[in-house]
Amino acid sequence: MTEEIADAGRGISLAYERIGDRGAEPLVLVAGLGQQLHSWPDAFCARLAERGFEVVRFDNRDAGRSTHPRFRPSSLPAMFAGRFPPEQYDLKDMAADTVGLLDALDIETAHIAGVSMGGMISQTVAALHPVRVRTLTSIMSTTGSRLIGRPAFSTLRLMGAKPPKSREEAIESAVTMFRHISSHGFPFDEAWVREKAGAGWDRDPTAGGVGRQLGAILKSGNRTAWLRKITAPTLVIHGDRDRMVHPTGGAATARAIPGARLETVPGMGHDLPEGAWPTLLDLIDKHVRSSDVTAP
Repeated sequence: MTEEIADAGRGISLAYERIGDRGAEPLVLVAGLGQQLHSWPDAFCARLAERGFEVVRFDNRDAGRSTHPRFRPSSLPAMFAGRFPPEQYDLKDMAADTVGLLDALDIETAHIAGVSMGGMISQTVAALHPVRVRTLTSIMSTTGSRLIGRPAFSTLRLMGAKPPKSREEAIESAVTMFRHISSHGFPFDEAWVREKAGAGWDRDPTAGGVGRQLGAILKSGNRTAWLRKITAPTLVIHGDRDRMVHPTGGAATARAIPGARLETVPGMGHDLPEGAWPTLLDLIDKHVRSSDVTAP
């Protein structure tokens, strides 16, 4: 795995990695809020590659080594009131970044899978750029409706904590958050969370990216009407123990997308625990292959 930088257009550069054989079925993995490309675990990506995929994982704008706009994000009360700085981007912009990455890599069409905010971005790519998406897998995500998929109050309290100011604080903050939102039906891998959080700080210690990405989600509002336009074969995966995006978000996503299938993973929360990998890998693999959608 070699990290590279691609010009996604419109002044945005994205850091990415390609895993697997060139010419294999392309599968693009989109990370969640504040997460970097390595939030998709190395071994998970390797196992997808072993199943015949060329896996592409990348940093969204405002994360990792991708482009970081420098405007100050709105406060949470301002966001919920619909007040954003003029520079605030939205999920359509982040979807265009993803398509720009496909262009830079000369990938005409791809299977796309996203987690949480990455699911929202993936849904938006499928809705607005349908000719680029062979299949869609939306994991632990939602529609943008404020009536469903809401975080637990205990999660909201943790999200309101002050951002870390050091590598050590970033690691402890990640452990606290992921211990709370992780899959309580599977063992919690604290060592991996610590390693990932430390690597994340080393790659991107800047502040503001999470706030601007959250602004993109809230500025985009309820996307249910967009989801009804999706024509790609769609699989929706959600855990029944998710404290960040309530399972009602996954159910609403599946209802909104024509022909979508919902798979609930018992014991899974808002992470990708190794114990759930066999289930997740099989679900993604079978979805892609049963859809029988190949490159034009």
